Amino acid sequence: MSHTLDKVIQILVDKIGIAETEATLDANFIKDLGIDSLDYAEIVMEFEQSFDIRIPDSDAEQLQTIGQAVEYINRKTKA
Repeated sequence: MSHTLDKVIQILVDKIGIAETEATLDANFIKDLGIDSLDYAEIVMEFEQSFDIRIPDSDAEQLQTIGQAVEYINRKTKA
């Protein structure tokens, strides 16, 4: 597993309380993990702090799965 994926999963486990086994690349934040909009906003802020990046609201709305979030964070951290 990638460092980014490990960190994203750890954030979800710590902040939302999901089981690590639920955190697959294709898991949808809302449909599969049951995350509401308030939790999602908190997760995005945690991603920004943990990875030292800025995620505009327009980009955050497009991140629907763990895999999409990992790809986005990888792109932002390499830029």
